[in-house]
Amino acid sequence: MPLPLSILDQSPIRAGGTPREALAESIELARAAERWGYSRYWLAEHHSSPGLAGAAPEILIARIAAATTTLRVGSGGVMLSHYSPLKVAEQFRMLEALYPGRIDLGLGRAPGADWRTSQVLAFDRAPRGAELFPRQVSDLLGFLGDRIPNDHPAAGIHASPREVAMPEPWFLGSSDQSALVAAYFGCAFSFAHFINADDSVAVMTDYRANFRPSPWLDAPRSSLAVFAICAETEAEADRLARTRDLWRLRLDQGKLSTVPSLEEAEAYPYSDEERARIAVNRRRYVLGDPAQVKAKLVALADSHRADELVIVTITHDFASRLKSYELIAREFGLTG
Repeated sequence: MPLPLSILDQSPIRAGGTPREALAESIELARAAERWGYSRYWLAEHHSSPGLAGAAPEILIARIAAATTTLRVGSGGVMLSHYSPLKVAEQFRMLEALYPGRIDLGLGRAPGADWRTSQVLAFDRAPRGAELFPRQVSDLLGFLGDRIPNDHPAAGIHASPREVAMPEPWFLGSSDQSALVAAYFGCAFSFAHFINADDSVAVMTDYRANFRPSPWLDAPRSSLAVFAICAETEAEADRLARTRDLWRLRLDQGKLSTVPSLEEAEAYPYSDEERARIAVNRRRYVLGDPAQVKAKLVALADSHRADELVIVTITHDFASRLKSYELIAREFGLTG
């Protein structure tokens, strides 16, 4: 069976571009992804970010599902710590009612924002600590599957609309804690290799070892989210990645920005320390021509025993981003 490929879209905002253009590009990319044969299209959640436009994945999911016909569409992911489990369950049951059999609910533990923004999102209460996350998950899955037990304080409350299938639940993370939560609740797990490549194999191994079957999944199921840029030549892929190098470097330095142009990235006066930091970050990249990228991606999937791959690609110009996904789809022999 061919290795399924999917897309994680953070709706990047280009230097010189606008958030509206970034969202329009997300819709265009999703339509193309369906034509090329990608399996899933996930939308990220980030708040108060000048470089990423996807603050409300549940809204963008509805728009992209309406613009496509067969593609599975979901969150990559909803940052549950900010929200009421009942409200999230109702949002995704509504999406499932509108687009049956096509909705994924990806959940994350990270805030997707800085501490001050998290405080504002919490409104009149303190941001929830990580220790409450398992309880939120338990409640969300209960509402999502209409399985709130009779002895629960919320017994008798049902997430609307009722009588729809359960959206497919996934946990997203870059640590062993997220993997263990996914395993405990019997959910599929997607590891963010593009954030943390150092412990990825061990985390995926722990997930499989600790997985407990659930009403929605009887065996462990995993995907690996990988940053990749594919071009006609290795040299061109390396060149395109320089915008990512500078954008990621600035993020590491606490400087939030739009995705810089290639000209800006090539003219930037990097210090030796900054070049060393970029070299570390590049260990999480997959770059090259189509054959090289396929070989690297297949090797990652094999070493992690991942059932699927989720590709993250950010370049400054949208055309090269589209082309990268198209080349990968063609090399893997995907069919729409």
